[in-house]
Amino acid sequence: MRRVSFGSADCPVARALDVIGDWWSLLIVRDAFDGVRRFGAFQKNLGVAKGMLATRLQALVEAGVLELAPASDGSAYSEYVLTAKGRDLFVVVAALRQWGEDHLFAAGEPRSALVDARDGAPVARLEVRAADARPLAFDETRVEKARPAKGA
Repeated sequence: MRRVSFGSADCPVARALDVIGDWWSLLIVRDAFDGVRRFGAFQKNLGVAKGMLATRLQALVEAGVLELAPASDGSAYSEYVLTAKGRDLFVVVAALRQWGEDHLFAAGEPRSALVDARDGAPVARLEVRAADARPLAFDETRVEKARPAKGA
């Protein structure tokens, strides 16, 4: 199946999926949040073919999610580092984690946990909030469709 690009869609969700919509890309970003920086470490953690990994890493660099930087240990290698754009995906990864915890594990089944690095306490549940800070459910929001630009 030929991949379709959503890079010019008027929907922010579609454009986001154009950049991070395949599972390897999101798992690479997840590992980057966990401190993985080198190609070999990504490959070892994910078990993905080297060619597939190279393609995904290159796409994430081109999209501005990761950048190549000199190795932090002073060696001749390069490392992949999250950019500000990449770090902004943290809430997306955390939301996916919480959804997975709620719906994809049996009661008592072991799983990794996201905790506060300062005190080890579990991270609070994510919520969508209104401008006045009240929590919003999906049926308390609506999407306002983009309007064509004047003169278009």
